[in-house]
Amino acid sequence: MEMLITLLQIAIGAALINNFVLHYFVGICPFLGVSRRTDTALGMGLAVTFVMSIAALLSWVFTYYLLRPGAPLPAWVWQAVGGKSGVVIDLSVLSYIMYIFVIAASVQFVEMYVRKFFPALYKSFGVYLPLITTNCAILFACLEIMKHLQDPTRLWGLPEALTLAVGGGLGFTLAIVLMAGIREELDQCDVPHSLRGPGIALIVAGILAMAFMGFAGVDRGIETTVTILMK
Repeated sequence: MEMLITLLQIAIGAALINNFVLHYFVGICPFLGVSRRTDTALGMGLAVTFVMSIAALLSWVFTYYLLRPGAPLPAWVWQAVGGKSGVVIDLSVLSYIMYIFVIAASVQFVEMYVRKFFPALYKSFGVYLPLITTNCAILFACLEIMKHLQDPTRLWGLPEALTLAVGGGLGFTLAIVLMAGIREELDQCDVPHSLRGPGIALIVAGILAMAFMGFAGVDRGIETTVTILMK
């Protein structure tokens, strides 16, 4: 039950309460650039969710077994070459390089898949599909996973890491689809000339961010409800 509550809190926190785009303001480039039509926005959101999940899986594996302080693989190599026992090997300085390679490889796979099976969607994405590589929301998810693998007494497992990635990706999808729906409606409105384009988009994004603040505390309410139901 404790694991279920933890996973629910991570998922709801990443998707709604601490939405990557509207709370931490990461992934703004595709959020503003690919939110003019709902179908394109949905495709971008799902692509980001898939890439984020793959990157989170690989990032957790590399961080847990290789990069974190006291990781088993560097310790085994250190002992194999005759190093002194009791030395803690910390390769976390390589985390940024490793995560960037992981994200780039995942994006390349998604780009090849979309180009082969969904050519119209690939064409509508334009330059923004390869730019998923530089989407800081994905790197942010990897860094959040690394942060929870630094304390040896409270290490995240793979379920927590994947839940964060899927929740964050779905939260990104929700935010960009909502933004696209509003911008489609704004195309039919008489927006002042000085606010057309990025101006009104940023105002709408700010209003959405304030609206999502209303989800604060939902995770604690779910924890209480689940605990009562499990009794």
